[in-house]
This record gives sequence, structure tokens and C-alpha cells, in this order.
Amino acid sequence: MRKNFFKCLGAVALLLCLSVGLAAAELRAIKLSPPDLKRGLPLMEALAVRASVREFSEKDLSLQDLSDLLWAADGMSRPAENKSTSPSAMNAHDIRIYVFTKDGAYLYDSPKHELLPVLAGDFCSQLMAARPPRPAAPPAPATAAPAAPAPGTPPPTPPTSAAPVSPPPSNPPVQIVLVSDGERFSRGDPARKLEWGALDAGIVSQNISLFCAATGLKTVPRAMMDKTRIKELLQLTDAQTVFLNHPVGYAK
Repeated sequence: MRKNFFKCLGAVALLLCLSVGLAAAELRAIKLSPPDLKRGLPLMEALAVRASVREFSEKDLSLQDLSDLLWAADGMSRPAENKSTSPSAMNAHDIRIYVFTKDGAYLYDSPKHELLPVLAGDFCSQLMAARPPRPAAPPAPATAAPAAPAPGTPPPTPPTSAAPVSPPPSNPPVQIVLVSDGERFSRGDPARKLEWGALDAGIVSQNISLFCAATGLKTVPRAMMDKTRIKELLQLTDAQTVFLNHPVGYAK
């Protein structure tokens, strides 16, 4: 009886593994379109209209928009020199760009300009966290005691201690997660590599924001996300640090 139980348990585990493997196999690499280098507003106009947006249409991004977005973020602009649109410390190319959609998670392969499958399934709702409330305003300076209220007057409403919690952006069709791989740096202690990674992630983030401003897409750079869950999903190493995420979509 006990032996049969363990046989059944093993069979169930095997079926689960096979189902996960089949799901991952269904997620294929996506060859991106060549970037359209003629599109978008001039830089100064893009800077003037850049804004953070937290509400999106649920319409999927077109392949061309996604292709141009990723190339602008950190695509290879001078392949012969191993140079990309985003500079990095020591030209280490430490930033890994993960793209989450309703179909699964992908890793952007900049030299090949394609998306490599990482994980099948819709995990978008597990990434972003609500923004914490803003701190309370400082107390007003002391003044003379107010006159006693007239009989029957209700007491004044005390001020709230903080602004309400802001929910995460709703239903973006694409979420980009920026991860720095510290092992890409050829030197430096862990603290210095973390500093370099943060700077490099910020530069890629700015590229994303400016591309969206120039082309009419909407985004917001965010640090509030479930970094522990993201590391689990992507099976990141201790040397790989999650820094920022960008929900991206069309105007709602």
C-alpha cells in the first residue's frame, strides 16, 4: 500500500514537471523588427511633454512599438564597437531587460535584437506593489489658542496623518524590469558594483521614458515592486539586483 502511494506521488510529480516544460516550450523567441530611426518628436519636444502615467489601455503593444522601445532602451547602436544606446560603467552591459506580457516573461537579447523566452504564463499582477503613503505634513507653527466654539458646534475634523496609499498602475500590457548583473563588471567591490548598477539602470530607465514621450506611449519609472517574487520567477543570482520597472502601454 505504502509502495503504491509513493508510485502515484511520483507519477503526479512527473506530470506536473511535464506540464510546466510544455508550457515553457510553447513560449518562443520573438524576432523584433528593425528599429525605425526616423520616428518620434525631436529631443527637446520630448523632454517638454515627458510625464509619468499610471493608467493604460489594455491594448497590446504592436511588434514595431515594442521593437523600437527595446532598441531605444539599450539596443546596439554601434555593433562593431559593442556600443549601445545606453552607456554603462566600463562598457560592461550589465543591465538585463526583462519583458513581462500576458504570455510570459522574456529577456531582451540586445546583440540579436530579439526576445528570448524565460517563463511562460501571466505574472504581471505579481510584480508591482502599491506605493506607500506620503509622510504627514509638518505641524503648523504654534499660534494663540482659538476661541472656544459656541455651544452645539461640532468639533473640527482632525487633519489626516498621511496621504492614502497609491495603487500600482492598472493593466499595462507590458512591464519592463531592469536588473543589473554585477558579475558583468570586471572589477570593483560589491558596494561599488551596486552603485554602478543603479546608475546604469537609471540611464536605461531615462531612455525608456524619453522614447515613450517622443512616440506617444505612456510609462512611469517605479521602484515599488515585489523584488523577492521577481527574483524567484526569474531565478536570479545573488549578484543580480532588481532596480526598476516600467509599465508601458497606450493612453487609456
